[in-house]
Amino acid sequence: MLRRIIHIDEEKCNGCGLCAAACHEGAIGMIEGKAKLLRDDYCDGLGNCLPVCPTGAISFVEREAAAFDKEAVLQNAAKKTVGCPSSACSIMNKAMSIGKRKSASEHEEFGSRQSELGQWPVQIRLVPINAPYFDGADLLIAADCTAYAYAAFHKKFIRNRITLIGCPKLDKTDYSEKLAEIIKNNDIKSVKVVRMEVPCCAGIEKAVRQALAASGKTIPWQVAVITRDGIAIEE
Repeated sequence: MLRRIIHIDEEKCNGCGLCAAACHEGAIGMIEGKAKLLRDDYCDGLGNCLPVCPTGAISFVEREAAAFDKEAVLQNAAKKTVGCPSSACSIMNKAMSIGKRKSASEHEEFGSRQSELGQWPVQIRLVPINAPYFDGADLLIAADCTAYAYAAFHKKFIRNRITLIGCPKLDKTDYSEKLAEIIKNNDIKSVKVVRMEVPCCAGIEKAVRQALAASGKTIPWQVAVITRDGIAIEE
């Protein structure tokens, strides 16, 4: 049927994710840092997403599209209540998390091994370019295997940093363009790269190097290499 439906200009989209949060029907999702119309039949054509878009990337068009399916929207919403939060941005409140523990002994035990992760999501492919936690951030960009190989990863590397992870071999994508946009569009104070010693892991360091150059900014950055037997070597 011919009806009014939203259109997202990918060139204008800055990946902030505000439209996805504003769409109560779940028609919009974040895919590789860009807003996408996931299903025509989830879009009611009312446009709650339009006023929140800071770049004017969303507009209405008249085109052939499936009719709005309220029942499908409700079923999808029910699934999400037990599903993965995916790319929805959040900032961790450690004090609140500890407060949910029941006893003093549990508080003490939990505090000794508390996660240092300060935000979500962490995958480079999922994180929005303009997430609020990037403002004034010290950035950690790590190959995902490093956290398994190095026992004190949270304490040494994640603490007080915003964390992004990826695998240049398995993802088969060039991170440099998105990282450049993150660095260019936010007040990033420093960058710490953590990679494994294996040759394929050099790709994440290369991507960061290219991103820093493309951003046009001069930002201090360091590299740490984790050996396969769990030793951290600072370069």
